[in-house]
Amino acid sequence: MSMTSAEIRDAFLNYFKDKGHQIVPSSSLIPGNDPTLLFTNAGMVQFKDVFLGSDKRAYTRATSSQRCVRAGGKHNDLENVGYTARHHTFFEMLGNFSFGDYFKEGAIQYAWEFLTQVVKLPAEKLWVTVYETDDEAYDIWAKEVGVPTDRIIRIGDNKGAPYASDNFWSMGDTGPCGPCTEIFYDHGEHIWGGPPGSPEEDGDRYIEIWNIVFMQFNRHGDGRMEPLPKPSVDTGMGLERISAILQHVHSNYEIDIFQHLIKAAAKAIGSEDLENKSLRVVADHIRSCSFLVVDGVMPSNEGRGYVLRRIVRRAVRHGAQLGASEPFFYKLVAALIDVMGDAYPELKEKQAIIEKALLMEEEQFRKTLERGLKLLDEALADIQGSVIPGDVVFKLYDTYGFPVDLTNDVARERGLTLDEAGFETAMEAQRQRAKQASNFGADYNSRLDIDCQTQFSGYDGVRDVSPVVALFKGGDAVDSVQAGDEVLVVLERTPFYGESGGQVGDTGELSSDGARILIHNTTKSGDAFVHHGKVAEGSIKLGDKLKAEVDKTRRDAIRLNHSATHLAHAALRKVLGEHVTQKGSLVDSERMRFDFSHFEGVKGVEISEIERLVNNEIRANHAVTTRLMQIEEAKAAGAMALFGEKYDDEVRVVQMGDFSIELCGGTHVSRTGDIGLFKVISEGGIAAGVRRIEAVTGEAALEWLQGREQLLGELAGSLKTDVAGLADRFAQQLDKTKQLEKELEKAKAQLAASAGSALAEQAEDLGGTKLLVAELPGADPKSLRELVDKLKDKLGEAVVVLAVPADGKVSLIAGVSKGLTAKVKAGELVGMVAAQVGGKGGGRPDMAQAGGTDVAALSGALATVKDWVQARL
Repeated sequence: MSMTSAEIRDAFLNYFKDKGHQIVPSSSLIPGNDPTLLFTNAGMVQFKDVFLGSDKRAYTRATSSQRCVRAGGKHNDLENVGYTARHHTFFEMLGNFSFGDYFKEGAIQYAWEFLTQVVKLPAEKLWVTVYETDDEAYDIWAKEVGVPTDRIIRIGDNKGAPYASDNFWSMGDTGPCGPCTEIFYDHGEHIWGGPPGSPEEDGDRYIEIWNIVFMQFNRHGDGRMEPLPKPSVDTGMGLERISAILQHVHSNYEIDIFQHLIKAAAKAIGSEDLENKSLRVVADHIRSCSFLVVDGVMPSNEGRGYVLRRIVRRAVRHGAQLGASEPFFYKLVAALIDVMGDAYPELKEKQAIIEKALLMEEEQFRKTLERGLKLLDEALADIQGSVIPGDVVFKLYDTYGFPVDLTNDVARERGLTLDEAGFETAMEAQRQRAKQASNFGADYNSRLDIDCQTQFSGYDGVRDVSPVVALFKGGDAVDSVQAGDEVLVVLERTPFYGESGGQVGDTGELSSDGARILIHNTTKSGDAFVHHGKVAEGSIKLGDKLKAEVDKTRRDAIRLNHSATHLAHAALRKVLGEHVTQKGSLVDSERMRFDFSHFEGVKGVEISEIERLVNNEIRANHAVTTRLMQIEEAKAAGAMALFGEKYDDEVRVVQMGDFSIELCGGTHVSRTGDIGLFKVISEGGIAAGVRRIEAVTGEAALEWLQGREQLLGELAGSLKTDVAGLADRFAQQLDKTKQLEKELEKAKAQLAASAGSALAEQAEDLGGTKLLVAELPGADPKSLRELVDKLKDKLGEAVVVLAVPADGKVSLIAGVSKGLTAKVKAGELVGMVAAQVGGKGGGRPDMAQAGGTDVAALSGALATVKDWVQARL
């Protein structure tokens, strides 16, 4: 039976739908609210909380085709991709799941029925494994399904510890776990390899196609295995592997999806060798790269963005190996949509974004690839033996941006290996240097032992009265503080906002009768709000009730900027695309700063549109509402959540009309109209794939515009016009300047011609060849090329060397008539002179330029030219 990959995917989902399973769409490659994973790497990831019991679904049976990436972190197959038949950075995991519904018998029967009845694999080709002590699963396979016992293999604890087995799965060191059973397909005796558990199990004859995990225990820290009240099932079958079997091929790269991508890659690159492994790499990588961009990842220098950058650059490097002379990788997005767009329509929806992100990364890398490969070749030429030293690998990575996996690719092609331990040692040393460089001072919060909770009352006002529950001086807990002391104060309740979520901490004053503390910052330490200040007068002791008063003017300015940040975030996503995600922010009383993922500079017209949208929402004067909601309820309502942020089960949702809804604990305006005015004052890049805008609001925005208006007035006055006529007057001045520059160039040319006539008379005859060596103080270095050409025309067969000393530097140029370049080369001549004046240079045989820094050595250097030239004539 032969089926396309799309038909297999549909057949699997529909089979389990008919068996009462809910078809659940693939989740994002960025695991939601799970910082333990770099990428979604298995079908069960989106159901993790269901298995743990913290998430309840309306169904107890589910099925999905989950897109997965294994190219970073614990599960990293990147270096094997293209060199083996079944390793991929991206793959689809077909799965069926039971949450306290059916268990071992149901899961085994469903798997066997699908494989033998639906897609009609020959039963005699299938082998199964069970955990060594799982007699229940063994008996189901042997007695109910009827698999011969010689094709059922028990796999024990083969990794040196209890329950450390290929056939025992766990979510972590503790928590849900259980035995698993796997189904293998026998590709035939013509392929080397043995059944699982045998010495030859790593061969390619017996290939695992289906894994069924029986979650039946909860493992405790002391090793106890407690039976779960609701045993569950998690299964997975790789779509690419089952497609290879059903399409009667051995390698995953021979299936329909990959064949289409390989042919598209060959066409885009201009290669005819369809069996080349580099084409496999490119075909694999376009899938992971495209889907990562779909899910909001952009190439960058850290985290997920760096993994994406590595994959793109690896694909580009392999394309270059095949002879690609221009960007090609982005062209494969259309081919990917051809074969996967029906199952994943988001590919088509975001095609333009994917292509743009990949093209820009490819163009950036191509600029450095040629130089990096040359540096790598030079490094390899100097090594002894077959191992590339770790410090060489690190230098290529750290100094020249050459990814380690590309170094490894080149090494593999040349029969070399990497000193990985040496590389890691160099990397760790760099991490320590970076850590030390960033350690500028003591972090009080990291040293405080505060076992109390502060209630924040600042949403409703800027004043409160509360007892002191903790005092610190010099990092130590104290009972009282005096005038002049630098202190940290913790209150039972406070209107002071503690720095978090990008919003700076409040400032203000704490006071009581006869005592006053000036607060210059507020931070958080656990659940406590810490007021940083100096005692201005009197003394304070534990238990004293203090009046807490926030600097209201500053707080109001912060509120304007914070609310504007939410509107700006929404506007950026509308104008630039939904790939825009927050990468950091700073909200203070002066301005707002917002960092976001985007692959290119924001154009002026785009900034204007962002400003227009935000100011429209300001003029609409929407009420700014806040609600406490359950986290899942908030997400369902469309609230933006930042991955990596820790959210409690109950979250605060801030909404501004229908334009913006985000999870946020900060302080905000009552109505959007309070913001008054929003103006972007700067935009720029802060890292690869990350941009930053800064903006001002309210009175600060008005002052900024008034400052620009004043500046325009001053410019207009200096040009003797008004602001309205400034553009025309500036254009007139520009035209006048251009005309004067032309006249100046003409005068310089005339001067050069006159100087050339005078210089030509100084030329020396070397047996039919004229030699002119001259030092020209005060000459314009930019006019030397034209002067040399005129001199060569005037002198006939000639060698000309001119030098201009100025500002402690030397400019050199050499010209040689074309009839003499076989003997005398201008590049060698100018390089010889430059070396004597502390410089270097070169160029064409007939014209070359150089520079130097040793003006005192110039006369002596020019004196050597005659002998050098004569020796070659």
